[in-house]
Amino acid sequence: MTRDRSPIEAVVFDLGNVLVQWDPYLPFTGRLTRDEVDALFDEVDFAAFNHLQDAGRPWAEALQAVRERHPRHLAALTLYRDNFAASLPGPVPGSAAVVADLRAAGVRLLGLTNWSAETFHHAAPAAPAIDLLEDVLVSGEVLLAKPDPRIFQLLADRFRLVPSRTVFVDDSPANVAAASGEGFDAVLFTGATALRGDLAARGLPV
Repeated sequence: MTRDRSPIEAVVFDLGNVLVQWDPYLPFTGRLTRDEVDALFDEVDFAAFNHLQDAGRPWAEALQAVRERHPRHLAALTLYRDNFAASLPGPVPGSAAVVADLRAAGVRLLGLTNWSAETFHHAAPAAPAIDLLEDVLVSGEVLLAKPDPRIFQLLADRFRLVPSRTVFVDDSPANVAAASGEGFDAVLFTGATALRGDLAARGLPV
């Protein structure tokens, strides 16, 4: 049994590890070992640290907090900021072709990403398909980050989307659940081939 779906009018893509690869270990290549980076990430709680950046905390403020709480890691996190582009090794395989096919068919394409406003300019050079999107709502610019329901409400309002007629694609189960809770037809991204199947099942020309 499958539920009846409204005709899809738009597809909203998360960016990191959906359209563009992101690996936070890469800026440290040749500088720190994997074990050293793991210890750094564990001590500063990198997931929480990074979420604050995604939610709009300025990097200057972040590094000041590191200076006060974890001074021995200040140089390493400054290095991460200064070499952030290295964390983006290129497009996610196959995703650009999905974007191109949808665009050619006239489907509205948008982005919703958790990303620091100060480093977002590195995204499109690493994955040019991002420039094929109509627009991208960047968490760090609006001071809200997924899975906060308010960012999905803002997405719908800003781009005049009907959530039930909008597919939202993300690699985070928490973000997919939050989007679904706001009425979006949310899809967990596991790869471009599976995404094609998910979109085709919704009647989209991929």
